[in-house]
Amino acid sequence: FLWNALYGYKACDHCLRALETAEENAQRLLGKSSRVLPHPEQCSIRKDLQQACPHCQVAYCSAECRQAALEQYHQVLCLGPSREDPKHPLNKLQEAWRNIHYPPETASIMLLARMIATVKQAKDKDRWVKLFSQFCCKTANEEEEIVHKLLGDKFKGQLELLRRLFTEALYDEHLSRWFTPEGFRSLFALVGTNGQGIGTSCLSQWVHACDALELPLREREELDAFIDQLYKDIERETGEFLNCEGSGLYVLQSCCNHSCIPNAETSFPDNNFLLHLTALEEIRPGEEICISYLDCCQRERSRHSRHKILREHYLFTCSCPKCLAQADDPSLTSEEEEEEGDGETDDAELEDEMTDV
Repeated sequence: FLWNALYGYKACDHCLRALETAEENAQRLLGKSSRVLPHPEQCSIRKDLQQACPHCQVAYCSAECRQAALEQYHQVLCLGPSREDPKHPLNKLQEAWRNIHYPPETASIMLLARMIATVKQAKDKDRWVKLFSQFCCKTANEEEEIVHKLLGDKFKGQLELLRRLFTEALYDEHLSRWFTPEGFRSLFALVGTNGQGIGTSCLSQWVHACDALELPLREREELDAFIDQLYKDIERETGEFLNCEGSGLYVLQSCCNHSCIPNAETSFPDNNFLLHLTALEEIRPGEEICISYLDCCQRERSRHSRHKILREHYLFTCSCPKCLAQADDPSLTSEEEEEEGDGETDDAELEDEMTDV
């Protein structure tokens, strides 16, 4: 959540629930403090329940989240009065990460920090180490590829810088192997391989609640038009970064393999870090549950294009039923297939493009 926090996005430091009301969120994204949203009662944010750490002022959506964080990792990570001190080891680590890894928040050095802090605070340290070891691990060469993907061409020097700052801030004798060059690379690759992006938004929750309202036809049309214009205005002002974005580790979700024709999908409908895994079709007992690492548009591209994306980002070649059925298709990317066409756009394609816009 480092980049979002830097740019004023407000979310619970434990569960990532948005802390702004939908109206406050819209006003910030638009840069207009005068914007008023209709049906404010449809916003579910309870500001009266929000609390902060009394020492470092990190914000939480509830007393329950503040206590959960305190008991699991925050005793180690609490900066106290040094929260704004740029020389504090944890602040130096976060600043170095921001200078290396840019949005979106596909992974975070502070996710690694919470893993270390959780083990340091735990009474049964071996239990947590064993739990983390359940996540998918890679070979040394694959780890280097993952780190390269996250950090770019200068990854070796950057990884060593992060390891040095990480050690200065969080070293623990019980976990000494995680602070060695090889161990830190493995830990970094573990998060890069298994990390799940999280997105929360009080505004989208307000929109969904408004969609469910039973209104007279004219009021419904006016509300829909207002929401459509609101999103257009926000996109023009802010771009794509509407949500509070973070990353997390989920043991069961990480066990789900990829398929280009998935039978399940992940989502975060509760405006917090609670991940929902929802079946897209009937799944028989014993049948593997598969999600897609590709978005809807990517899944419609050619087999060669899909394989190119998956190899580049996830280091594997897909052999799902769809890919096997298309094994004899030409080895062309979707862009090359379009170039081989006659250059004319039929009415159906044009209509699709207009609909997408």
